Amino acid sequence: MQAKNHAVVLPDADKEDALNAIAGAGFGATGQRCMALSVVILVGEAQNWADELAEKAKSFKCGAGKDKGTDVGPLISAESMHRVKDYITSGVDQGARLLLDGRDVLVPDYPNGNFVGPTVFADVKPGMKIYDEEIFGPVLVCVNADNLDEAIDLVNNNRWGNGTAVFTRSGQAARKFQHEVNAGQIGINLPIPVPLPMFSFTGNKDSIRGDLNFYGKAGMQFYTQWKTVTARWKDEPEPYKLSTAMPTMK
Repeated sequence: MQAKNHAVVLPDADKEDALNAIAGAGFGATGQRCMALSVVILVGEAQNWADELAEKAKSFKCGAGKDKGTDVGPLISAESMHRVKDYITSGVDQGARLLLDGRDVLVPDYPNGNFVGPTVFADVKPGMKIYDEEIFGPVLVCVNADNLDEAIDLVNNNRWGNGTAVFTRSGQAARKFQHEVNAGQIGINLPIPVPLPMFSFTGNKDSIRGDLNFYGKAGMQFYTQWKTVTARWKDEPEPYKLSTAMPTMK
């Protein structure tokens, strides 16, 4: 299972609010969580916001998690670090526009740390490795769309369906998005939400295995076997009338 969570940004969104939320969700935990926002779909005029998103990402401080002021910590292993760097190289090779490159980040006192700094790509397209596969690192890719319908198609055509979000001031657009998008966890004007325990973790498509989720009501159902009982009792039992019609309750 993997995840490729999309954030759709409409041009009517509160730009400062949306970009702050996306940057935090994209680079928190160094992108090493299934709920990380890893794709931003910029719609219409919002396509001009990619550079500002990269500037916000550039302000994050890389360092050890125990150090005060650290925003982006190390990757979990050297192997993960090299894998993420290889993805960044593939994005450059496949023609994406690299706005912020975190491959050569230097962290004082930790010269051998597994660090990759925040990385932002623009003009990314389906078919590129950095779009199609989960990177699981601090890499945010920006895809362009002309309208909301095109953005929804991009989300739905991606094989991963863990979560998605939309940023907009339009209730109509938000309503359309939540009904038409095929992903399990949906945020409206906030990053991908992890559901509270009374709701289930609702990944869709290739972001889930099996037919039940693992907590909330569905988690309880996992341990049960359903029975359906239909009973007929009468104070004075009467025989069924001879008939081939489907019996009904009276």
